[in-house]
Amino acid sequence: MYFTKNKIFKHYIMLSIPLFVLSSSGVTAEKPDIKLQQAKNVWYTSAQETLQKNLAQAPIIGKAKNVILFIGDGMGVSTVTAARILEGQNRGMKGEENILSWEKFSNVALSKTYNTNQQVADSAGTATAIMTGVKSKAGVISVDQSITRGDCTSSKDHHATSFLELAEKSGMATGLITTARLTHATPATAYAHVPERGWENDTRIPETEKTAGCKDIALQFTEFSYGNGIDVAFGGGRQNFLPKTVKGPEGKKGKRADNRNLVSEWKQKHPTGQYVWNEKVFDSIDLKKGGPVLGLFNPSHMQFEVDRTKDKGGEPSLADMTEKAIEILQQKKDGYFLYVEGARVDHAHHGGNAYRALSDTIALERAVQKAVAMTDPENTLIIVTADHSHVLTIGGYATRGNPILGKVVKNKRNGEPKPKDDFALSLDGKPFTALGYFYGKGAEIDQPRKDLTNVDTTAKDHILQALVPVNYETHAGEDVAIYARGPSAHLIRGVVEQNYIFHVMYHAIGMRSQP
Repeated sequence: MYFTKNKIFKHYIMLSIPLFVLSSSGVTAEKPDIKLQQAKNVWYTSAQETLQKNLAQAPIIGKAKNVILFIGDGMGVSTVTAARILEGQNRGMKGEENILSWEKFSNVALSKTYNTNQQVADSAGTATAIMTGVKSKAGVISVDQSITRGDCTSSKDHHATSFLELAEKSGMATGLITTARLTHATPATAYAHVPERGWENDTRIPETEKTAGCKDIALQFTEFSYGNGIDVAFGGGRQNFLPKTVKGPEGKKGKRADNRNLVSEWKQKHPTGQYVWNEKVFDSIDLKKGGPVLGLFNPSHMQFEVDRTKDKGGEPSLADMTEKAIEILQQKKDGYFLYVEGARVDHAHHGGNAYRALSDTIALERAVQKAVAMTDPENTLIIVTADHSHVLTIGGYATRGNPILGKVVKNKRNGEPKPKDDFALSLDGKPFTALGYFYGKGAEIDQPRKDLTNVDTTAKDHILQALVPVNYETHAGEDVAIYARGPSAHLIRGVVEQNYIFHVMYHAIGMRSQP
């Protein structure tokens, strides 16, 4: 663009208008008299509203009575973005403008997820970091990085106390919810200490390691003795609590070889406790009676959200479990810690099935909505994060509002969308989707890429195409987001190591570490 000297000078003067003036009371803000043609544009006004909202926010400094930690297992930033769009499109929106419940939180940070021995992490090591405040190796449960994986002797005297154990020690009530097996890696870090995440029942531990003194994860849950014990625990994994000679209510036998029925042992240990195994019994939980309550809703993992109604026994949703747990825990006068995992986001990604991964992310979002509605931000710290990401990508230059699970339709050169069935074509002359995986079983081996023209890529069983063929799609190594609201939420900022999350929770409840 061409400017005369006068125009250049005038432009310089306009940019030099001071934004602050001195007064007798000090520096005060002065609005510059600048008229912007875009000032009435909807994007401009909405951004101004966001600015004013953020300017009005002040950190909540006081002690947190309660802490709720949500983990979306495998819920990387691309998963959150895609789920945001899908949730909006499910409600008739274009989708991109949508916002999820945790995205309204006042503070956001990025978490570095690597394990001490792996650039791309696993869930055991990452959950250990979040739950104990120290990073550790992949595949280990709440033990430090000095141990050898799978070696019981090396793990002795190297247990890392979990936040749930600390909460119990401080007199808080505690709750644990997962859509995976209750003995799976992420939930296990709350109450167990083992050098191998696979030791979920006694048959999985080598005899040499049993002799060395290690106990399986299900047994450690049953024998948990910190404080008054875990008040509420909901999840799957019933088979790890039952002997091989016993059939569960859905017809599948247990997996234990020691002939111990840990469900019966739990009932004996908690004579006033409530044990539930399906949605019908779950709905009849006596809230006035309170905890302890144990719910084991599936022999293995609980169902994906879209398959939940087909479960033989019937399962409650993640939101329903969260609501019930809070109702029980709120009866405790000394506050509570609730640990909630949306586990099957991860499992769906591993299978290359974005439909189920995003649907389970939305199920987690509903659980967070419940927690937000039921708690006071002045006394309850809520943190939502992921343990790691996945190799899901979003691309292709799709037009605004294009179905996030669909094939890409681009815009015309004038910026308007092409007809919805005018799919963009890659160099092989075939359409492609907005979502895809770098690694996955949707990749072709030594043959041309599948033609998606007549394939419904939005179907719940569709496996997304991938570049590198593997049987099991992998985790990704990039940072994941941390979202926080409530007391000490202002400490969630910047780019932090994943184990820092523990320290914010620890600070929020007013505890101080001791040597």
